[in-house]
Amino acid sequence: MLSKKNRETINQLEIVSIDDLVPKDHLLRLIEEAIDFSSDCRQNRF
Repeated sequence: MLSKKNRETINQLEIVSIDDLVPKDHLLRLIEEAIDFSSDCRQNRF
């Protein structure tokens, strides 16, 4: 059985962006700027 606290939180929704989770000065952001991953994915499909 759900407690009163669980009933209040069960209807909540949180939308989070990956950009919000990764710090602005993180190494992966520099790598993402330097490498175009989208063209690499398209080439592997054809």
